[in-house]
Amino acid sequence: MGARETALNALIACRKEGAWSNGVLKDYIQRDRLDPRDAGLATRLCYGVLQNRGKLDFYLTQLLTGKLKDLHPVVRDILHLGLYQIYELDKIPDSAAVNEAVALAKKYSRNPKAASLVNGVLRSAVRTKGTLKEPVSYADKYSHPDVLISLLKANLPKGRLEPMLEADNEAPDTVIQVNTLRITAAALLQRLEKEGVSVRPHGWMPDCLVLSGTGNLEKLPSFREGLFYVQDPASRLSILCAQLPKADIRVLDCCAAPGGKSFAAAIAMEGKGRILSCDVHAHKVELIRNGAARLGFDNITAFRQDATQPVSQWREAMDAVIVDAPCSGLGIIRKKPDIRYKDLKETEELPALQLQILSNQANYVKPGGILMYSTCTVLRRENEDVVKAFLALRDDFYLEPLVLPEAFPQNETGMLTLIPGEYDTDGFFISRLRRKA
Repeated sequence: MGARETALNALIACRKEGAWSNGVLKDYIQRDRLDPRDAGLATRLCYGVLQNRGKLDFYLTQLLTGKLKDLHPVVRDILHLGLYQIYELDKIPDSAAVNEAVALAKKYSRNPKAASLVNGVLRSAVRTKGTLKEPVSYADKYSHPDVLISLLKANLPKGRLEPMLEADNEAPDTVIQVNTLRITAAALLQRLEKEGVSVRPHGWMPDCLVLSGTGNLEKLPSFREGLFYVQDPASRLSILCAQLPKADIRVLDCCAAPGGKSFAAAIAMEGKGRILSCDVHAHKVELIRNGAARLGFDNITAFRQDATQPVSQWREAMDAVIVDAPCSGLGIIRKKPDIRYKDLKETEELPALQLQILSNQANYVKPGGILMYSTCTVLRRENEDVVKAFLALRDDFYLEPLVLPEAFPQNETGMLTLIPGEYDTDGFFISRLRRKA
């Protein structure tokens, strides 16, 4: 089985079963035993189609003699794959894109005319390349549903909508955080270059590297030796803003999986103190344990715990509590392109859950301690509004200014929203609250 067929199977699973592309694609690549080159192509094709579905449909309406809605869903998926290769990828010959798509149509469609349709449409696409009308609306140009565009527009500062939509469709860099308890950033950079990886220091995050040409990261000796872990700079920034002391303190990370913030906290604390790293799902707790063991963080204890449920023995026992709450995820569309197609109505109840979690976790903060609240979305109703609602209920907490890297303007509000297209990060919200002593 080749890369295109693996990508097609992943697209079908996303459409029919509501599967997440990143998870199902990883499973299918392993199932189909793709080599690194084909795995990379399958990933680019699957993500590329999901990122450009609206744009590809815009072209299809000009290439079809019939109506777009009359296409069988699988045939439409196959046409999307072919068009993406023809219009968006320079290194794949048009003939290969057409021939492979026809072969998939013969295999996956029961309609004997499907292969002929695919062949005709894609050959027409090759002939007319560069002459079709280009999309004008944001929905067609950036393949975001109109309802999502309207929601983002209402939540973003003026002039930030189109840069975010554009950033959502870019392939994100692989960004890693150096485990400075085992190696320096400079030494790891040299080590990765010897392992055949292209690497450069991050622009504003210390002890952070940007990689390319990695293949499967988990096969790198430096990864297996626990010299780094993968984490977006925005997520790491939230821990820097916590300003955790290098001392014997207790920290609770209540929605921790897959563990990045707990790992960043362990490094910030130089392996001292104790970190309780929790998640509601047992299999995700195992991810945290495995990651901590690989990195050598023996001050992290991971276990299953529902963040909405009180734990009496933790009351006023923590020097810092990290709440990275479940959210709509609209800040990580560039990494999970299918988020844009999810039903937004399902996210409307999230602020109530987020406030419940934040209120419960606040009880564990010692007088004088720190409470960090963050999400990976850009919606005010899940970010600033939740913090304001919490402060209206708890007058024993107050916001503190964020100490940020030099790349950022000075912060006095204690709240920061990172927008894709600004600092080359995920969309992310960070707030810092302190409990009155």
